[in-house]
Amino acid sequence: MDREARINELISQMTLEEKVSQLSHISAAIPRLGIPEYNWWNECLHGVARASLATVFPQAIALAATFDESLVEEVADAISDEARAKYNEAVKQGNRGQYWGLTFWTPNINIFRDPRWGRGQETYGEDPYLTSRIGLALVRGLQGADPENLKLAACAKHYAVHSGPEKLRHIFNAVVSKKDLFETYLPAFKALVDGGVESVMGAYNRTLGEPCCGSAYLLKDILRGRWGFKGHVVSDCWAVRDFHENHKITSSPEESAALALNAGCDLNCGCTYPQLTVSVKKGLVTEDAVNTALKRLLRTRFKLGMFDPPGRGKYGKLGRKMINCEKHRQLALKAAEKSIVLLKNEKCLLPLDSSAKRIAVIGPAAANAHTLFGNYYGVSSRFVTVLEGLGEKVKDMYGINLDYHQGCMMYGASSLPNAGFGPASDVIIAVMGLDGAMEGEEGDAIASDSNGDRTAIELPPWQINFLQKVRAAGKPIILVLTGGSPIAIPEDIADAVVFAWYPGEMGGKAVADIIFGDVVPSGKLPITFPASTDQLPPYEDYSMKGRTYRYMTEKPLYPFGFGLSYTSFRFDSITLSAGAIPASAAADTSIKAKVTLSNTGKRNAENVVQIYVTKDERGTDDPLCSLRAFRRVFVPAGKTVTAEFDLSAAAFETINAEGNSVLLPGSYTVTAADAAPLPVSVEKGAPPPVQAKITVQN
Repeated sequence: MDREARINELISQMTLEEKVSQLSHISAAIPRLGIPEYNWWNECLHGVARASLATVFPQAIALAATFDESLVEEVADAISDEARAKYNEAVKQGNRGQYWGLTFWTPNINIFRDPRWGRGQETYGEDPYLTSRIGLALVRGLQGADPENLKLAACAKHYAVHSGPEKLRHIFNAVVSKKDLFETYLPAFKALVDGGVESVMGAYNRTLGEPCCGSAYLLKDILRGRWGFKGHVVSDCWAVRDFHENHKITSSPEESAALALNAGCDLNCGCTYPQLTVSVKKGLVTEDAVNTALKRLLRTRFKLGMFDPPGRGKYGKLGRKMINCEKHRQLALKAAEKSIVLLKNEKCLLPLDSSAKRIAVIGPAAANAHTLFGNYYGVSSRFVTVLEGLGEKVKDMYGINLDYHQGCMMYGASSLPNAGFGPASDVIIAVMGLDGAMEGEEGDAIASDSNGDRTAIELPPWQINFLQKVRAAGKPIILVLTGGSPIAIPEDIADAVVFAWYPGEMGGKAVADIIFGDVVPSGKLPITFPASTDQLPPYEDYSMKGRTYRYMTEKPLYPFGFGLSYTSFRFDSITLSAGAIPASAAADTSIKAKVTLSNTGKRNAENVVQIYVTKDERGTDDPLCSLRAFRRVFVPAGKTVTAEFDLSAAAFETINAEGNSVLLPGSYTVTAADAAPLPVSVEKGAPPPVQAKITVQN
């Protein structure tokens, strides 16, 4: 009997109550039909979370900073190996509980539209194209290459138009234009649906008046209608209960359950779907609708091999030996090293050389393991803090004196003044910034007074004040910043600035490798760093005007895509295979762009070539430019390489006021750069971009 026949046979033998019991995240066992219990709620944002030992990779925003699709897929493949191994071992022991399953609620592909959002660290940044590419890479690594025999089931969340405020997410109505909706908020979801993601999670908020987990527009018209999504939809946890308790769209649990199920939400994380038996009896929803949802859920379980005997199937032999194995720890190190962004390096202070004999390490993040995790993290057998990484690096350098003083507090000002640094030092490494107690999801960030969001993007004032006192001593300062969102700092506060994100279990070693030059920094910013909070539009405004590199007209502190190296690069040229394309061209019609890049320095290194498209006669609401391709390129010292990109006709399309993609006649500029080409000058050491013109003709 084939899969669909088996599913239909199972459903035909179930009572209504049994069917409904399968539509909540804790799905009951039906022993007489051979259906084991199952908990759908599992997490693996940057490593398997909340299920004992696991490799903790850099946080999602840090993975985006690698601009490396193949690396992200490799990381996801390692995560899915560990997840499968955990599942196999748990089933042997009769554990089918939460966090030990095969359906994982990641990736978070919401757009990081405002740097105050505490959960922005879970995303791949502010750009729809980068988010799409990194998200697809993660899905490929998690799900595997066979769509009918899934390694894990990934989930694109939170659909849609969701990025804070955390405090209001259960009552908030996100109002957007159709242009912004289809130009910014939906492209990554469509890309992952086209790429075969198995599930989609609805958001807590309303969008355009409808609760996302019960939105006919989002779920019926767009997701299943226009895009043809065939997988299952899950609600965010207790989001359906919000319909009647907070959004006030319905008046009872049975009405909320019916609204969500009728819109196409198949699985309820929460407590509301058990009321579907009442909903059916009241005529609010049909049993056929229950059957449809159940078919989708059983299909996912069959694809995952959950009805196969233990140990059978493509992934049945994966075992505990690979969990947090040395290979995965080294991959976590590699990912951290590629994610770290060098933002400033005056007088080539970095990498440190042998003249730095006396090194003072200061700051509340230096020995703070919480700066490695981010949120949604697992537990590793070893977490390497920055202080530990530096100590390990100099342990055999007997001519170097390494001294450490915390100096100031992480979460607030100290009651005692403390200079906190070695005045006789040759160089000071100040490790400061944020951790998961200061930014994160509602309820998790216990040091936040705004439900996990930030009210200001500046480095906390008590940390700035301390750093300014240290700066006054006149010693060279290397500032290492931790965090999952942009941090605004005075430009003269340090001689070198390294942004480490939440770099995972090997993060401290990665930072030390960068500081001492064993690794050349190559990370790039997946989000614009504004100069101050004053540059930001109102937080609750979901219009993209003034937000992100595509619409921001003010000069940022650091632009999207920016990141320095220990060598120097030069863009020599960009050439296009055609000077024009017809406006009637199919979206998959492509031209080739060839970019030559030279390494003019003395270190072999990687750089990220970024391709942006600008509509020369753009409308006032159109993006200033848009990332359309990128690739990491290795260039030996003194050598030149050529990178080739395929640009489809869709790369030149405009989203109109109705939300439709149109290819408009006119002139377009194609730019190759290693940071976003902004209308305001940002002189930070990036090489000048190169450009070519192309015309879309009637």
